[in-house]
Amino acid sequence: MKTAYTITRILIGMMFLFASVGYLLNLFPTPEVEGQVKIFNDGMKASVYLFPTVKVVELLSAISFLSGFYVPLFTVALFPIVVNIVLFHAFLDLKGLVVPLLILAGTLFMVYFNFDSYKCLLSKKPNNS
Repeated sequence: MKTAYTITRILIGMMFLFASVGYLLNLFPTPEVEGQVKIFNDGMKASVYLFPTVKVVELLSAISFLSGFYVPLFTVALFPIVVNIVLFHAFLDLKGLVVPLLILAGTLFMVYFNFDSYKCLLSKKPNNS
């Protein structure tokens, strides 16, 4: 089980490292999109801060996953981004849904593996009371 966790952690880390560095350093041309996807992307770009913020969180999460430090923390930070990627593909670009579902499954597996780290977050009362 630990081997599967390590492989999952490294694969997800490499995927998000590639995506974030590619975006932040502008290594790849932006593909032309149309329809609802274009409207969505234009709205995200119009906010100015959203794409760079998401990519920085992805980069920090990738570094965490690849190094093995603070993985439970960055799994929590990355989870809303993963859910948004899945929902984007489920509602706007169905043909690209397989990879996001695999990333979601891997992220959920990492949550399961590190569940003891989250128990204090799921308790009714703080630990100090």
